[in-house]
Amino acid sequence: MDLGARALYLAGMDKKPPLILYLAAPRGFCAGVDRAVQIVELALQKWGAPVYVRHEIVHNRFVVDGLRDKGAVFVEELDEVPGDRPVIFSAHGVPKSVPAEARRREMVFVDATCPLVSKVHIEAERHHAEGLQMVMIGHAGHPEVLGTMGQLPPGEVILVETVEDVAQVMPRDPDRLAWITQTTLSVDDTAQIVAALQARFPAIVGPAKDDICYATTNRQAAVKAIAPKIDALLVIGAPNSSNSKRLVEVGRSAGCDYAQLVMRAADIDWRALEGIRSVGVTAGASAPEVLVDEVIAAFADRYDLTVELVETAQERVEFKVPRVLREA
Repeated sequence: MDLGARALYLAGMDKKPPLILYLAAPRGFCAGVDRAVQIVELALQKWGAPVYVRHEIVHNRFVVDGLRDKGAVFVEELDEVPGDRPVIFSAHGVPKSVPAEARRREMVFVDATCPLVSKVHIEAERHHAEGLQMVMIGHAGHPEVLGTMGQLPPGEVILVETVEDVAQVMPRDPDRLAWITQTTLSVDDTAQIVAALQARFPAIVGPAKDDICYATTNRQAAVKAIAPKIDALLVIGAPNSSNSKRLVEVGRSAGCDYAQLVMRAADIDWRALEGIRSVGVTAGASAPEVLVDEVIAAFADRYDLTVELVETAQERVEFKVPRVLREA
């Protein structure tokens, strides 16, 4: 091979394959997550380290580790918190017994529960005051579900996870029921469960406005928009993040056979992506944009990359931090 041919051969070896990356919008942090992270940061400014947080403030290791480096200490139960240090309750919400115990111990505490989760708590209490028993659609063991069920006395909330569960519901009075949901569910799956509840219990009362939050709904709609265009979908988020896992499911249901959850760029399975011509990227509501940038950069290292934004909604929602922290 002469020098000219060798140069052309090596140039061809170095040439990156073309790839279109469809970037979903909206994606990443929602207003409730942004508020919760601000609450921890402002609490550290106001009271200094350590500030304790009951459960992960949001379900994202990168975010939690960053706050830990600043002085936040994450615990699972209130009895792990010294009485002389402030404690913050996570964005997922807590049972009523938790702030009650904090008051009994005369602790300084800040509730970072997402206002849209608090809305569901208020709905549950209102229906309970009217003598209705709750049926909650959600995932057993999820902190938000535990927090919502913990707003009412034992037995007042029946949890269902699937359409099949509806057949097993045994209420006190089938004509005195109301339904509520976890805020981070699949919109389509939840609609099927609600339809099953309404078919079995025609008198069941629903929320005035859908309990599934705007951010969950918007991110799922964006994934549905890009799914037909792509060979693979990557959802940036944590394995314990409900809304992130739902995005993977929505992508598959919308026609993208290869949809995977990755915490960050280092988790991408490049072998599984060999031969693709297009990829979709989105991020769960607790994943910061820096992780999206990291994934895009990883693709740019390997491909001749074209990025196309697919925007299905614009979000301008903001939630204020509690008054006690505003001056901080």
